[in-house]
Amino acid sequence: MSRRLVLAALLAGSALAATLPSRAVLSGECCPGAVWTPDSRALLFLDGPPARGSTGIYQVSASGGAVTRRFSSVAFFSPALRWAVRPGTGDATTLERLADGRKFTLPTRGSDVTWNRAETRAAYTRSDTSGNYDRRASRVFVADVFGAPRQVATLYGGGVSAWLNDTTLLLTGKPTPQARDRELFTLDIRSGARRVLRQALGVRALTVSPDGRFVAYTIAFDSAARNGLWVQATAGGTPRELNDYGSYRWRDSRRLLLIPLKTSGGPHTLRQYDVTANAWTTLGDLGDQVRQSDWGISPDGKRLNYLSAKDGNVRVLTLP
Repeated sequence: MSRRLVLAALLAGSALAATLPSRAVLSGECCPGAVWTPDSRALLFLDGPPARGSTGIYQVSASGGAVTRRFSSVAFFSPALRWAVRPGTGDATTLERLADGRKFTLPTRGSDVTWNRAETRAAYTRSDTSGNYDRRASRVFVADVFGAPRQVATLYGGGVSAWLNDTTLLLTGKPTPQARDRELFTLDIRSGARRVLRQALGVRALTVSPDGRFVAYTIAFDSAARNGLWVQATAGGTPRELNDYGSYRWRDSRRLLLIPLKTSGGPHTLRQYDVTANAWTTLGDLGDQVRQSDWGISPDGKRLNYLSAKDGNVRVLTLP
């Protein structure tokens, strides 16, 4: 078969991708920002009057049905729902262990708290509050739960991206205020050892695989050789360009899901990249578009939720 016929067959296969069936689990344009529970059985969302009797965090089953209130107070909840994080009006942020109500505080100045997978250790960034952001000093702290924080790094125009394991952070930032490029690097909080993975004017939309072995990121507004969507092993090595662009999430430790950017209208397509096989698969289209990149993958990798651009409802589908 000629190269032209092969290309035509591939394009035809892509065009005929099946529509993935989904169902609305929340209607009436409710609710943006829904996230999965750790057991992958339900979605959590913030709501209040007039739709609900009071403001709180509500829950709906992944198959739809009755809405119930999960948390009566509003907070930033840890991924495993072990902790409620409540920034205060000053430096102190209160962290409450939900199992027993025990609390401690960290002087985060309202910055995000990033948890290790066991949720026994937290990291946060405190940045200077004035001056050009690219030159602002950002100090990275870590703390065991109920313990005192300690500073582990200073960088500029950056901060904490993720924990890779219990002792290794993934960070971005410039090594000096005058440097042109930011670094994407790992830091061993015990030894202070750093490993630079990538340098670029800016590294955006960082997301780490569930096992911490890979990171996906986008570089834009840099040189043609650097711009693009990349996947790279966090242990080091050559980054791999994926030659596509859009909104992406990890399905599991080796599969990355991508909704390619679409400017011509029509339903969004869902693609899957296998890091191990270095291969793409088109899973289908949504028969719809996702509003404002509002979508997520259940922790077990079996379902996808998204906010419909068509009717504003939260929909759920089972992944092939």
